[in-house]
Amino acid sequence: MIYRVRHTTRLFYSNLVRLARFNLRLHPVEWPGQSLCDYRLDVSPKPARIRQTTGPWLVNETHLAMREPLARLDITSSFRVEVKPPRHDIATLAGPSIAQLRREALAFPSVSPVSPAPYMFASPIARIWPEEIGAWGRQWLHDEAPVVQASLALMMAIHQEFAFDATSTRPDLPPIDAFRARRGVCQDFTHVMICAARAMGLPAAYVSGYLRTNPPPGMPRLIGADMMHAWVGIWCGAELGWLGFDPTNARLAATDHIVIAMGRDYGDVAPLDGVFHGGSGQTMTVSADVVPVEEEGEAEDISLTG
Repeated sequence: MIYRVRHTTRLFYSNLVRLARFNLRLHPVEWPGQSLCDYRLDVSPKPARIRQTTGPWLVNETHLAMREPLARLDITSSFRVEVKPPRHDIATLAGPSIAQLRREALAFPSVSPVSPAPYMFASPIARIWPEEIGAWGRQWLHDEAPVVQASLALMMAIHQEFAFDATSTRPDLPPIDAFRARRGVCQDFTHVMICAARAMGLPAAYVSGYLRTNPPPGMPRLIGADMMHAWVGIWCGAELGWLGFDPTNARLAATDHIVIAMGRDYGDVAPLDGVFHGGSGQTMTVSADVVPVEEEGEAEDISLTG
Protein backbone atom coordinates (compact mmCIF):
# COMPACT_ATOMS: atom_id res chain seq x y z
CA MET A 1 0.00 0.00 0.00
CA ILE A 2 1.32 3.45 -0.96
CA TYR A 3 0.17 6.47 1.05
CA ARG A 4 0.56 10.19 0.74
CA VAL A 5 0.71 11.80 4.19
CA ARG A 6 0.35 15.49 5.00
CA HIS A 7 0.54 16.76 8.59
CA THR A 8 -0.13 20.45 9.26
CA THR A 9 0.43 22.23 12.58
CA ARG A 10 -0.47 25.88 13.17
CA LEU A 11 0.57 27.78 16.29
CA PHE A 12 -1.03 31.12 17.19
CA TYR A 13 0.28 33.44 19.94
CA SER A 14 -1.72 36.21 21.56
CA ASN A 15 1.42 38.38 21.69
CA LEU A 16 4.65 38.35 19.72
CA VAL A 17 7.18 35.77 20.90
CA ARG A 18 10.93 36.03 20.39
CA LEU A 19 13.94 33.74 20.18
CA ALA A 20 11.76 30.67 19.80
CA ARG A 21 13.19 27.17 19.39
CA PHE A 22 11.16 24.16 18.31
CA ASN A 23 11.90 20.44 18.11
CA LEU A 24 9.99 18.45 15.48
CA ARG A 25 9.75 14.66 15.33
CA LEU A 26 7.79 14.23 12.11
CA HIS A 27 10.32 12.77 9.66
CA PRO A 28 9.72 8.99 9.41
CA VAL A 29 12.51 6.70 10.57
CA GLU A 30 13.73 3.69 8.62
CA TRP A 31 11.48 0.77 9.50
CA PRO A 32 11.17 -2.78 8.14
CA GLY A 33 8.49 -2.92 5.45
CA GLN A 34 8.40 0.86 4.94
CA SER A 35 9.93 2.75 2.01
CA LEU A 36 9.96 6.55 2.25
CA CYS A 37 10.23 9.02 -0.59
CA ASP A 38 9.39 12.65 -1.39
CA TYR A 39 9.77 13.95 2.18
CA ARG A 40 9.23 17.71 2.47
CA LEU A 41 9.10 20.08 5.44
CA ASP A 42 7.65 23.57 4.99
CA VAL A 43 7.88 26.17 7.78
CA SER A 44 6.47 29.69 7.69
CA PRO A 45 7.91 32.13 8.64
CA LYS A 46 11.25 30.75 7.55
CA PRO A 47 13.52 29.75 10.46
CA ALA A 48 16.91 31.34 10.95
CA ARG A 49 18.38 27.86 11.27
CA ILE A 50 17.23 24.26 10.68
CA ARG A 51 19.30 21.39 12.06
CA GLN A 52 18.69 17.64 11.71
CA THR A 53 19.79 15.20 14.42
CA THR A 54 19.20 11.67 15.67
CA GLY A 55 19.24 10.58 19.28
CA PRO A 56 19.55 7.47 21.44
CA TRP A 57 16.06 6.33 20.40
CA LEU A 58 14.68 5.65 16.94
CA VAL A 59 13.75 9.27 16.22
CA ASN A 60 14.62 11.84 13.56
CA GLU A 61 14.63 15.31 15.10
CA THR A 62 14.46 18.65 13.30
CA HIS A 63 15.46 21.69 15.36
CA LEU A 64 14.16 25.11 14.33
CA ALA A 65 15.61 28.41 15.58
CA MET A 66 13.38 31.48 15.08
CA ARG A 67 15.06 34.84 15.66
CA GLU A 68 12.44 37.25 14.35
CA PRO A 69 9.31 38.00 16.45
CA LEU A 70 6.33 35.94 15.40
CA ALA A 71 2.64 35.67 16.19
CA ARG A 72 1.97 32.58 14.09
CA LEU A 73 3.93 29.53 12.94
CA ASP A 74 2.84 27.10 10.22
CA ILE A 75 4.56 23.69 9.91
CA THR A 76 3.69 21.18 7.20
CA SER A 77 5.32 17.76 6.97
CA SER A 78 4.47 15.75 3.84
CA PHE A 79 5.75 12.55 2.29
CA ARG A 80 4.90 9.45 0.32
CA VAL A 81 5.51 6.02 1.82
CA GLU A 82 5.02 2.42 0.76
CA VAL A 83 4.01 -0.01 3.50
CA LYS A 84 4.36 -3.72 2.77
CA PRO A 85 2.45 -6.50 4.59
CA PRO A 86 4.28 -8.19 7.51
CA ARG A 87 6.29 -11.24 6.56
CA HIS A 88 4.45 -13.24 9.23
CA ASP A 89 0.79 -13.82 9.99
CA ILE A 90 1.33 -12.35 13.43
CA ALA A 91 -1.94 -13.59 14.89
CA THR A 92 -0.79 -17.21 14.43
CA LEU A 93 2.66 -16.76 15.98
CA ALA A 94 3.67 -17.79 19.48
CA GLY A 95 7.29 -16.74 19.95
CA PRO A 96 9.47 -17.68 22.93
CA SER A 97 8.08 -17.77 26.44
CA ILE A 98 8.26 -14.55 28.41
CA ALA A 99 10.93 -16.03 30.69
CA GLN A 100 13.03 -17.05 27.67
CA LEU A 101 12.53 -13.68 26.01
CA ARG A 102 13.64 -11.81 29.12
CA ARG A 103 16.91 -13.75 29.20
CA GLU A 104 17.43 -13.27 25.46
CA ALA A 105 16.83 -9.51 25.68
CA LEU A 106 19.31 -9.02 28.51
CA ALA A 107 21.95 -11.02 26.63
CA PHE A 108 21.36 -9.28 23.27
CA PRO A 109 24.85 -8.45 21.94
CA SER A 110 24.41 -4.80 20.92
CA VAL A 111 23.06 -1.48 22.12
CA SER A 112 21.31 0.59 19.47
CA PRO A 113 17.99 2.45 19.07
CA VAL A 114 16.34 -0.89 18.19
CA SER A 115 18.09 -3.10 20.75
CA PRO A 116 15.68 -4.55 23.33
CA ALA A 117 17.45 -3.79 26.62
CA PRO A 118 16.85 0.02 26.73
CA TYR A 119 13.10 -0.61 26.55
CA MET A 120 12.92 -3.03 29.49
CA PHE A 121 13.08 -0.50 32.30
CA ALA A 122 11.13 2.45 33.68
CA SER A 123 11.27 5.76 31.78
CA PRO A 124 10.23 9.30 32.77
CA ILE A 125 6.54 8.81 31.87
CA ALA A 126 6.23 5.01 31.69
CA ARG A 127 7.05 3.99 35.22
CA ILE A 128 6.11 0.45 36.21
CA TRP A 129 3.82 0.51 39.31
CA PRO A 130 4.38 -3.23 39.94
CA GLU A 131 1.69 -3.52 42.62
CA GLU A 132 -1.05 -2.15 40.35
CA ILE A 133 -0.36 -2.18 36.61
CA GLY A 134 2.21 -4.95 36.96
CA ALA A 135 -0.04 -7.18 39.07
CA TRP A 136 -2.96 -6.64 36.69
CA GLY A 137 -0.88 -7.44 33.61
CA ARG A 138 0.50 -10.61 35.17
CA GLN A 139 -2.84 -12.29 34.44
CA TRP A 140 -1.66 -12.63 30.84
CA LEU A 141 2.09 -12.07 31.05
CA HIS A 142 3.20 -14.99 33.23
CA ASP A 143 6.62 -16.53 32.64
CA GLU A 144 5.43 -19.58 30.70
CA ALA A 145 3.19 -17.64 28.29
CA PRO A 146 4.33 -17.31 24.63
CA VAL A 147 5.17 -13.65 24.17
CA VAL A 148 3.10 -12.96 21.04
CA GLN A 149 -0.07 -14.58 22.33
CA ALA A 150 0.38 -13.01 25.78
CA SER A 151 0.83 -9.57 24.22
CA LEU A 152 -2.29 -10.09 22.11
CA ALA A 153 -4.26 -11.02 25.23
CA LEU A 154 -3.03 -7.93 27.10
CA MET A 155 -3.88 -5.72 24.11
CA MET A 156 -7.41 -7.13 24.00
CA ALA A 157 -7.87 -6.68 27.76
CA ILE A 158 -7.00 -2.98 27.54
CA HIS A 159 -9.34 -2.53 24.58
CA GLN A 160 -12.20 -4.23 26.41
CA GLU A 161 -11.70 -2.76 29.90
CA PHE A 162 -10.79 0.85 29.04
CA ALA A 163 -13.08 3.49 27.52
CA PHE A 164 -11.89 5.93 24.88
CA ASP A 165 -12.41 9.43 26.30
CA ALA A 166 -10.59 12.38 24.78
CA THR A 167 -11.82 14.69 27.55
CA SER A 168 -10.14 12.75 30.36
CA THR A 169 -6.50 13.09 29.37
CA ARG A 170 -3.57 15.41 28.72
CA PRO A 171 -0.07 14.82 27.30
CA ASP A 172 1.59 14.58 30.71
CA LEU A 173 -1.06 12.35 32.35
CA PRO A 174 0.69 9.63 34.41
CA PRO A 175 -0.25 6.14 33.15
CA ILE A 176 -1.36 5.14 36.64
CA ASP A 177 -4.13 7.77 36.49
CA ALA A 178 -5.44 6.42 33.18
CA PHE A 179 -5.17 2.88 34.55
CA ARG A 180 -7.19 3.68 37.67
CA ALA A 181 -9.80 5.64 35.71
CA ARG A 182 -9.98 2.93 33.00
CA ARG A 183 -10.27 5.60 30.32
CA GLY A 184 -8.13 7.77 28.05
CA VAL A 185 -6.83 7.92 24.47
CA CYS A 186 -4.28 6.02 22.39
CA GLN A 187 -1.37 7.61 24.22
CA ASP A 188 -2.73 6.48 27.60
CA PHE A 189 -3.54 2.94 26.48
CA THR A 190 -0.08 2.63 24.97
CA HIS A 191 1.59 3.76 28.20
CA VAL A 192 -0.48 1.36 30.30
CA MET A 193 0.46 -1.60 28.08
CA ILE A 194 4.13 -0.58 28.15
CA CYS A 195 4.10 -0.39 31.95
CA ALA A 196 2.47 -3.83 32.25
CA ALA A 197 4.97 -5.38 29.83
CA ARG A 198 8.03 -3.84 31.50
CA ALA A 199 6.83 -5.01 34.91
CA MET A 200 7.46 -8.55 33.60
CA GLY A 201 10.78 -7.61 32.01
CA LEU A 202 9.48 -7.41 28.45
CA PRO A 203 11.05 -4.87 26.07
CA ALA A 204 8.16 -2.51 25.26
CA ALA A 205 8.40 0.71 23.23
CA TYR A 206 6.16 3.66 22.43
CA VAL A 207 5.60 3.91 18.67
CA SER A 208 4.23 7.10 17.15
CA GLY A 209 2.86 7.31 13.65
CA TYR A 210 -0.29 7.42 11.58
CA LEU A 211 -3.22 5.06 11.20
CA ARG A 212 -5.20 4.96 8.01
CA THR A 213 -8.89 5.32 8.83
CA ASN A 214 -11.63 4.06 6.55
CA PRO A 215 -14.76 6.18 5.95
CA PRO A 216 -18.20 4.58 6.25
CA PRO A 217 -19.44 2.85 3.08
CA GLY A 218 -20.46 5.38 0.46
CA MET A 219 -18.86 8.31 2.26
CA PRO A 220 -15.81 10.26 0.97
CA ARG A 221 -12.53 10.28 2.82
CA LEU A 222 -12.26 13.57 4.73
CA ILE A 223 -8.99 15.44 4.46
CA GLY A 224 -7.68 16.22 7.95
CA ALA A 225 -9.67 13.40 9.55
CA ASP A 226 -6.58 11.31 10.37
CA MET A 227 -4.42 12.26 13.34
CA MET A 228 -1.16 11.04 14.83
CA HIS A 229 -1.57 7.73 16.58
CA ALA A 230 0.36 5.65 19.13
CA TRP A 231 0.74 1.94 19.70
CA VAL A 232 3.09 -0.48 21.46
CA GLY A 233 6.15 -2.19 20.04
CA ILE A 234 7.01 -5.47 21.77
CA TRP A 235 10.36 -7.08 21.05
CA CYS A 236 9.50 -10.73 20.44
CA GLY A 237 12.98 -12.19 20.06
CA ALA A 238 15.79 -11.96 17.54
CA GLU A 239 13.87 -13.98 14.95
CA LEU A 240 10.61 -12.00 15.06
CA GLY A 241 11.98 -8.61 16.12
CA TRP A 242 9.63 -5.74 16.98
CA LEU A 243 5.91 -6.37 16.48
CA GLY A 244 3.23 -3.69 16.82
CA PHE A 245 0.18 -4.02 19.09
CA ASP A 246 -2.53 -1.33 18.95
CA PRO A 247 -4.65 -1.52 22.13
CA THR A 248 -6.85 1.41 21.09
CA ASN A 249 -8.19 -0.52 18.12
CA ALA A 250 -7.49 -4.13 19.22
CA ARG A 251 -5.44 -4.81 16.12
CA LEU A 252 -1.91 -5.64 15.10
CA ALA A 253 0.15 -3.02 13.31
CA ALA A 254 0.23 -3.88 9.62
CA THR A 255 -0.31 -2.02 6.35
CA ASP A 256 -2.67 0.56 7.91
CA HIS A 257 0.01 1.72 10.40
CA ILE A 258 2.82 4.09 9.35
CA VAL A 259 5.76 4.33 11.76
CA ILE A 260 7.27 7.77 12.43
CA ALA A 261 9.38 7.15 15.56
CA MET A 262 9.97 4.78 18.46
CA GLY A 263 11.07 5.67 22.00
CA ARG A 264 10.60 4.73 25.62
CA ASP A 265 7.46 6.84 26.04
CA TYR A 266 5.68 9.87 24.57
CA GLY A 267 8.35 12.27 25.77
CA ASP A 268 10.95 10.72 23.44
CA VAL A 269 8.80 11.02 20.31
CA ALA A 270 6.50 14.04 20.90
CA PRO A 271 5.81 15.54 17.45
CA LEU A 272 6.47 19.09 18.63
CA ASP A 273 7.94 20.82 21.66
CA GLY A 274 10.10 23.85 22.29
CA VAL A 275 10.65 27.09 24.18
CA PHE A 276 10.30 30.79 23.46
CA HIS A 277 11.15 34.07 25.16
CA GLY A 278 8.26 36.10 26.53
CA GLY A 279 4.86 35.38 28.03
CA SER A 280 2.05 34.64 25.61
CA GLY A 281 -1.07 32.52 25.30
CA GLN A 282 -0.81 29.79 22.68
CA THR A 283 -3.39 28.04 20.49
CA MET A 284 -2.53 25.06 18.31
CA THR A 285 -4.48 23.36 15.53
CA VAL A 286 -3.44 20.09 13.92
CA SER A 287 -4.75 18.25 10.88
CA ALA A 288 -3.43 15.19 9.11
CA ASP A 289 -4.25 13.36 5.90
CA VAL A 290 -3.36 9.72 5.31
CA VAL A 291 -4.60 8.90 1.82
CA PRO A 292 -3.83 5.83 -0.30
CA VAL A 293 -2.38 7.05 -3.58
CA GLU A 294 -5.10 5.34 -5.62
CA GLU A 295 -7.73 7.30 -3.65
CA GLU A 296 -6.17 10.75 -4.08
CA GLY A 297 -8.71 13.19 -5.47
CA GLU A 298 -11.63 11.35 -3.86
CA ALA A 299 -11.34 13.20 -0.55
CA GLU A 300 -13.33 16.24 0.44
CA ASP A 301 -11.25 19.12 1.81
CA ILE A 302 -12.34 19.28 5.45
CA SER A 303 -9.90 19.77 8.35
CA LEU A 304 -10.17 19.03 12.04
CA THR A 305 -8.54 20.89 14.91
CA GLY A 306 -7.00 19.34 17.96
